[in-house]
Amino acid sequence: MPAAEIITIGTEILLGEIVDTNTRYIARNLRDIGVDLYRTITIGDNAERIAESIRESMQRAEIVITTGGLGPTIDDPTRDAVALAMGVKTEFRPELWAQIEKRVSLYGRKPSENQKRQAYVPQGAIALENPVGTAPCFIVETERNALISLPGVPREMETVLHNAVIPYLQKRYNLHEIIKVRLLHTSGVGEGRLDEKIGDLEQLRNPTVGLAAHAGVVDIRLAVKAKTEAEANEMLAEVEEEIRQRLGKIVFGTDQDQLESVALAAVEERGWQLVSLESGLEGRLARQLKKAASPSLLKSEEKKLAPAELLPVLQKLKAENGADAALGVAFFAGEKEQRAELVLLTPDEEKTRDLRYGGHPKNALRWAPNIAINILRRAAQK
Repeated sequence: MPAAEIITIGTEILLGEIVDTNTRYIARNLRDIGVDLYRTITIGDNAERIAESIRESMQRAEIVITTGGLGPTIDDPTRDAVALAMGVKTEFRPELWAQIEKRVSLYGRKPSENQKRQAYVPQGAIALENPVGTAPCFIVETERNALISLPGVPREMETVLHNAVIPYLQKRYNLHEIIKVRLLHTSGVGEGRLDEKIGDLEQLRNPTVGLAAHAGVVDIRLAVKAKTEAEANEMLAEVEEEIRQRLGKIVFGTDQDQLESVALAAVEERGWQLVSLESGLEGRLARQLKKAASPSLLKSEEKKLAPAELLPVLQKLKAENGADAALGVAFFAGEKEQRAELVLLTPDEEKTRDLRYGGHPKNALRWAPNIAINILRRAAQK
């Protein structure tokens, strides 16, 4: 099975002026056709450095995809860089120039002279038409490699990738496998504790199992390579079942599930009406709960509270609104310590927690609400 590397080209990305979304998009599409992606690189607009990176990538991987640097200006160096890497010159293609003229004419204009640069490709390259832009793309083949250069404009890149590149790769490398990914979302234990519970599964080769920690949530990523989707689903289901057996209700959802949506669905199932109260979180708890758009949420309030005030104020809010349940979070960022007070009031119980926090205060805006919402979820799912 071939391996791939992606080279994103653009000084503007290195300077932080724009965010690279192309790499993620290409990576997900390579995954869907069973291609292993081993490395991604971002290089500025320098032909020599791009050429060096291309040569290195071609030694490691059969498929090398570049994105960006195919525009008409002097600082669009990809054509020259690829030619340099391959030890050839660029050559003018009249048919590409005709495509550019036709594309520009749709805007009621004639192409400028500098746009002629876009009709040059490395000698021997396979030209790919760009039906939604003026930057033709190309493939340079060796006995082992396919070096594919795509535009940096996302919609143009996506169109050429689907129309020409994916079919080309499937045919050339006889791709008949898929890579499928499933995410299991957990909350209530940290990454280290999860690793203790499922560390042996993280040693599997196919499917693979990995962890990704977020603020108050840890994702377990399952990735499998198989010949059919049915086979992939069967392999994923087997490992998922083993993880669920070990973790129980620590797992709250899969893939697109959101913690707040799962929690409020459980609240609604219990027939509870809920109010929430927060302090020191810049309205984050309210935004997360309202995002779930549940009719069980009666009201969300934000107040500036002192330590130990959360419980009595929350009790009063619950009584005033005739609610069945109330969730409160107060975060205090002091010079010596940071801490969060959590309170949950339900028809069944009263829960209070006092947690210490050692991270950046801004991260607490995600951490504290997620911890509180998970406590609500666990109580409603009893």
